[in-house]
Amino acid sequence: MKLDILAIGAHPDDVELGCSATIAKEIEKGRKVGILDLTRGELGTRGTAEIRDKEAKAAADILGVSIRENLEFSDGFFVNNVAHQLEIIKVIRKYKPELVLCNAIDDRHIDHGKGAKLVADACFLSGLRKIKTIYNGNAQEAWRPKNVFHYIQWKNLSPDVVVDVTGFMDKKVASVKAYASQIFDENSQEPETPISSSNFLESITYRAKDLGRLVGTEYGEGFNVSRYVAVDSLFDLK
Repeated sequence: MKLDILAIGAHPDDVELGCSATIAKEIEKGRKVGILDLTRGELGTRGTAEIRDKEAKAAADILGVSIRENLEFSDGFFVNNVAHQLEIIKVIRKYKPELVLCNAIDDRHIDHGKGAKLVADACFLSGLRKIKTIYNGNAQEAWRPKNVFHYIQWKNLSPDVVVDVTGFMDKKVASVKAYASQIFDENSQEPETPISSSNFLESITYRAKDLGRLVGTEYGEGFNVSRYVAVDSLFDLK
């Protein structure tokens, strides 16, 4: 299967929190989108890896993505090295995405910045023919996505690109709420975390609304870019 977009997150729920409205919009347009989680989020304060596996599947079903896979890297301890790069390269060459969406370039959680650099490096290296990879016993062809976009997470980074996601926030919020072990639940007996407050849950909508205000739409999702984005005409911009 060839994908139009591969969205990658260090943890299950990163993609939903960062760019799921954009994903929902592209899927409605008929584009094929997949999600790749680097870890199972096993070091998370709340829930377990097994619970998060089930939540990730539920969120994927809500969004309607074509595939969701998990590389089972070590949560908190994966590094940007050859072994980890090669595993991501294999997935990129397997699905040949035109675009890759991945973690914020700078964020509160150390895995987010690490994941951003790891994925961006793997996307570049995946285009080098002299790097050999094997999948299901067959040699893979080199493939480099056209662009890498970094969604914005905890920190309020200034976006380089804002996608109008008006009409898709309900699906985003629903996909986030699939992670019931992680987000606000007034009846939960689990320890508090930065993302388990009611304020954080509400921030998903009010942040998107504020980005929309800044670009003249109702809701927006922001992204940073690894390289400049070209347009055919200035009239292509809203």
